[in-house]
Amino acid sequence: MRLLACLALLICLQCYCSAGGLVLWYRQPASVLWTKGGSASENSRGWVEALPVGNGRLGGMVFGGLEEERLQLNEDSLWSGGPQDADNPEAIKHLPEIRKLLFEGKYAEAQKLTYEKLVCKGPGTQGGQSARGWFGCYQTLGDLKISFEGHAGAVDYRRELDLDTAVASVTYETGGARFRREVFASAPDQVLVMRIACDQPGKISFTAALQREECAEVEAAPPDGLTMSGRLFDQKGMKYIARLKAVAEGGQVSASGGGLRIEGADTATLLLAAATDYRRKPHEKVSEEELQAAAKKPYAALKEAHLRDYQALFRRVELDLGRSEASALPADERLRALRQGGGDPQLAALYFQYGRYLLISSSRPGDLAANLQGIWADKIQTAWNCDYHANINIQMNYWPAEVANLAECHIPLFDLIDSLREPGGRTARIHYGARGWTAHTVTNIWGYTSPGEHPSWGQFPAAGGWLCQHLWEHYDFGGDRPFLLRAYPRMKESARFYLDFLVEEPEHRWLVTSPSNSPENSFRTADGQVASVCMGPAMDLEIIWDLFTNCIEAAEILGGDEEFRAELEKARSRLAPLQIGKHGQLQEWLDDFDEPEPGHRHLSHLFALYPGHQITLRGTPELARAARVSLERRLAHGGGHTGWSRAWIINFWARLEDGEKAHENLVALLQKSTLPNLFDDHPPFQIDGNFGGTAGIAEMLLQSHEGVISLLPALPKAWPSGRFKGLRARGGVEVYLEWKEGWATGLALRAGKSGEHRLRLPHQQIVLDKISGNEAVLSAHTGGDGTDLIVRLEPGKEVRLTFK
Repeated sequence: MRLLACLALLICLQCYCSAGGLVLWYRQPASVLWTKGGSASENSRGWVEALPVGNGRLGGMVFGGLEEERLQLNEDSLWSGGPQDADNPEAIKHLPEIRKLLFEGKYAEAQKLTYEKLVCKGPGTQGGQSARGWFGCYQTLGDLKISFEGHAGAVDYRRELDLDTAVASVTYETGGARFRREVFASAPDQVLVMRIACDQPGKISFTAALQREECAEVEAAPPDGLTMSGRLFDQKGMKYIARLKAVAEGGQVSASGGGLRIEGADTATLLLAAATDYRRKPHEKVSEEELQAAAKKPYAALKEAHLRDYQALFRRVELDLGRSEASALPADERLRALRQGGGDPQLAALYFQYGRYLLISSSRPGDLAANLQGIWADKIQTAWNCDYHANINIQMNYWPAEVANLAECHIPLFDLIDSLREPGGRTARIHYGARGWTAHTVTNIWGYTSPGEHPSWGQFPAAGGWLCQHLWEHYDFGGDRPFLLRAYPRMKESARFYLDFLVEEPEHRWLVTSPSNSPENSFRTADGQVASVCMGPAMDLEIIWDLFTNCIEAAEILGGDEEFRAELEKARSRLAPLQIGKHGQLQEWLDDFDEPEPGHRHLSHLFALYPGHQITLRGTPELARAARVSLERRLAHGGGHTGWSRAWIINFWARLEDGEKAHENLVALLQKSTLPNLFDDHPPFQIDGNFGGTAGIAEMLLQSHEGVISLLPALPKAWPSGRFKGLRARGGVEVYLEWKEGWATGLALRAGKSGEHRLRLPHQQIVLDKISGNEAVLSAHTGGDGTDLIVRLEPGKEVRLTFK
């Protein structure tokens, strides 16, 4: 009977997926079509209602217009700018004087000198406006515009994105005929695909065109195609090409001038291939070969290959948090209902799976890492250059990768780290006289590792250490020893930089970083100085503690490197400790300074709580209480007002095992910082909040950072019953869990390697029955903190338990 119950659970989850629980749908097209010369606000308003598709490299935003359809296009390597030498050889000459001023408490003087002497050489990021500068800017590829005739009066309209199939579609009826468009981005075939069909023959007629605001030449490629090509950065930069081809059943296809005409077809399939000369060389030949190969396949074969590839990733995880009346509404109406106080637990599950969808669609092995907007951007000058911000944003993009069972999607970040090692080594040597490699707040596809032009945000040398946390997390979740062998040298080189960069502060003789900043925040000293540049901010020390700890453990696992391990252990023991300030808060700075902006969006000093694990409820209860005070103080002063900041707060509350607070902030994320297409709103759109929110939901349901697999550690009352399948815990364990009225009722575990695992159940639950793997439970103990089980798992074998 128990086995039948588990089978019924899986069937129920499958029915849930296919019954519309994974669909974003709308009653109307995105509101504004792109117009050349239209204002940025006008063009962006419709863009955040459009639906994203992507294959990791190629992206599209589907607007669903009736008489004019727009697919806004992206290719992940289309950047302006180029490699530059931004390291400043004058910086190291002034480093001792800046440190001396900081040690003497002369923060304003130190900051002035840092602004003058420690900045990058050249214009840097130009304040996030570098579309025509050397730092560069990620840009739109352009637009595919499709003009239909006589479709304006359509009825029974529906626009949707099915997360289970990664297909965006538009359906409507006009003139007694029913039309359907399907759009997807194929990873196997490396093309964007649009299928236009009708239930009556000969009804498909339209004109297609490719457009770009600048640096573009569009030509016909008779008999059935168009090309758009150009070179960025005043003809000094990257070359690109986009190719469009039409494959029609029935009717006529012709290409002339800048247009592609389809007349009287039964169905039509548009294929778009694109490439740049950044890596896919020769880009003209590569794009042509991909386009022609895809054109030889029938639409059904293209779609089948796409589904097989995508669903192999997406269907690893399922989540059911319950349903409500709002579940049947379009996504935009659901958001409005939530803002009016309605409940919608299934919207949280949809948001979680949307985050997984976005990661699959923007970060695949062999492609570039997801940037500030993933791969979707509609402008020439995108916000903050749409670059890689490494003082939280790029890291947050990858928080859900391991726990949400998308480890392969993590790989582009590791490739980015590799690309920074050589230039980061030069920066470490030139700016600081240090070994190893470093990076700072901003980077790009050109290997930029210098400090930014404004030290208040750009002087953040802890970025490289934070990036290395992801290397360890990938190993910790998967247990892949060959990967650790490759990752350890990257981590070791980063740790070597900090061994050289750390200095002894004079009062306590602690090791601290200097100069640095607590990302983008400022402090006020007792004598009234307001500054950002400081020594030993808590976040730096927490990141370095995390890196040293991970390197020590990696060296122990791999064997050898005893001298380096001992050096790390000695330095770690001398790091300035985490401190509790006058308000009972975790101090953000080495001294207990006041904050000019107590509701600041960054909560950097809480890194040790999440994504770090130096602070835990049971291991460091006093510091956990101080972290809670810091969090409460930030929120009381308006913190969490950006989307990614609110997402981070969900994870903090989850680690503090306060399900109600975590849920309260998840609802706030959806109410205040979520756009109609469920993109995160900084504002403007930044994708990090989507990924941070996805990670936060997972963290509410499953944690494993303390060496314990903790089940439902932060379950809110709003999710009394539910189930999930496929979330991952550290140690290579996939978890399947069902709960009812807040109590776990059924559990299945599957491991990728042999090992013993400690489980923590909510409440004081006891084992009722073992469906399979009776020999797997080694011990059980019930105490005031819940029930702990020790379970033995073998690779490929599943252990199932039920509880009362």
